[in-house]
Amino acid sequence: MNQTATGWPRVVAHADMDAFYAAVEQMDDPSLRGKPVLVGPRSGRGVVLTASYEARPYKVGSAMPMARARRLCPQAVIVPPRFERYQEISQKVMEAFGTFSPDVEAISLDEAFIDMSGAEAIFGGPRAIGEKIKQSVREATGGLTASVGISATKYVAKVASGFRKPDGLTIVPPDEARDWLAPMPVSALWGVGPKTEARLHALGFTTIGQIACTDPAQLEARLGSAGRHLHALAHATDPRRVEGHRRSRSIGSERTLSQDTSDRGEIARYLRRSAEEIGRRLRRKGYRAAGVRVKLKTHDFRILTRQAVMKPPSDEAKELHAAALALLKEFHEAGPFRLVGLAAYDLVREEETPQLDLFAGKARNRKLETAIDALTSRFGRDVLRSGDDLARGRTARVTPNLDFLDDGDGDDEAT
Repeated sequence: MNQTATGWPRVVAHADMDAFYAAVEQMDDPSLRGKPVLVGPRSGRGVVLTASYEARPYKVGSAMPMARARRLCPQAVIVPPRFERYQEISQKVMEAFGTFSPDVEAISLDEAFIDMSGAEAIFGGPRAIGEKIKQSVREATGGLTASVGISATKYVAKVASGFRKPDGLTIVPPDEARDWLAPMPVSALWGVGPKTEARLHALGFTTIGQIACTDPAQLEARLGSAGRHLHALAHATDPRRVEGHRRSRSIGSERTLSQDTSDRGEIARYLRRSAEEIGRRLRRKGYRAAGVRVKLKTHDFRILTRQAVMKPPSDEAKELHAAALALLKEFHEAGPFRLVGLAAYDLVREEETPQLDLFAGKARNRKLETAIDALTSRFGRDVLRSGDDLARGRTARVTPNLDFLDDGDGDDEAT
């Protein structure tokens, strides 16, 4: 393998915005600065999307039930999310990253990998690169900060970016990476969620160093194929490359309900609303979806999913909803459910899909939905509402809509 000017096999940066949603709210509203801020629904049934750093000493964090967060930090200011604003700032951040390398892999609205291999002659060594990335983010956003980790692999770079948050910069040379990882808890291994962490603890593993010192065959015997994967990560080995020019992979809409429900008709209505939102966003971005995924979260927080291929790919809410209803029939769990979600995945550019027959019903449906897009863009999303929505008083909270699909770092989703 060719070496870079640093002598490293690769130079990979991972940049992660600090408390992104909360930081945007504090930037836009100076009265929130210095105060503990929780971004999320005011309902106690929702979850915290982001907690500002002022709230974190109270042990409040993202994905925590809002009711618990409010008990831990009663003085916190709760701010409802503004996803379109976060997407606007995210676009500026990603454009800033793109000035450093053509190989930028965004994995969410607020974080990305940047392959800087060979760029040292332009930007300097790893530390200079990191400082320049951070400065570029500050300038592009009007003052927001990012934490940056730089190493020779995606995994170590990602761990490094979280090492000195907020506003941190951590450089881990490849020949020091294994020793640097060794004292960290096993939860820092990529792919280790709460279930796997508990299993590793039961087997006597608490640190990454202990995993690194164990025979990989023994780990495989105890953990299956994941054993060798974790052993490789513990040795700072990660062959995955930064996927430059990564296109938007998934667009989703999820709703945390104000009351649990087992009513399939009500779930279908929430899926319709999600399909309408996703269809608008697909058309706005110029994508069509080749796959649809339905997600339900039970009252005891188990996540269930079903997915299907769409042929041909579509950006029409009517077709997305029809596919979702077909998937809904495949859920045998009775409920009740506290969250209903829909996602469109395997996205393809509109120009890559067959043109619609101008005289077909599909073309008429799409023209109608496009006309509605124009109305909602001008007058707001509530300009047109179905009679079904008006007749029902139950409400739902919308949870984050992310345009990028993380490639499965967690292990706790039940399918």
